[in-house]
Amino acid sequence: MIVAFSRPFWPLFLHVFGAITLFGSIATVTLLAAAAWGRPLPALARASFWTLLVAALPAWIVMRGAAQWIYSDEGWSGNGDPSWLGVGFAVADMGLILLLVTTALAYWWSRGARAVVGRVVAGLSGIYLALLVVAWLAMSAKW
Repeated sequence: MIVAFSRPFWPLFLHVFGAITLFGSIATVTLLAAAAWGRPLPALARASFWTLLVAALPAWIVMRGAAQWIYSDEGWSGNGDPSWLGVGFAVADMGLILLLVTTALAYWWSRGARAVVGRVVAGLSGIYLALLVVAWLAMSAKW
C-alpha cells in the first residue's frame, strides 16, 4: 500500500484499469468461443469479435501506454530493470500479436467461417488469458 501511495496516481490507475479491462474482455471472449464449441452460433461469433475490437484492443492501448508512462517517469533505462518488469513488457508486446491474430480470426469466424475457427479463437484467447495471469502474478508478487 505504501509503495502504491508513493507512485503518481494517474499512470498507475490507467495501467491497472487497462489491465483489468483487458483481462475481463479476453476472459469474455474465451467463454463466448468455448460456449460456441461445435455449434453454429453466429451471435456468439459476432459478440467475440466486437468484444475484442471494442474492449480488448482499446484496453491494451491504455494498459501499454500507461505502462510506458510509468516506465519513463521512474527513470528506468533498460539496464538493471527488475525481472517482473521484463515479464510484463514481454507479455504485453507478444500479447499484441496474439490479440491482433485473434481479432482477425474472430472477424473471419463472425463472417460465417466454419466452427473450427471458433475453436482456434477459443484456444488463442485462452493462451493469452494464461499469459496475462503470468504477467499479473509477476507484477503483483514482484518475483
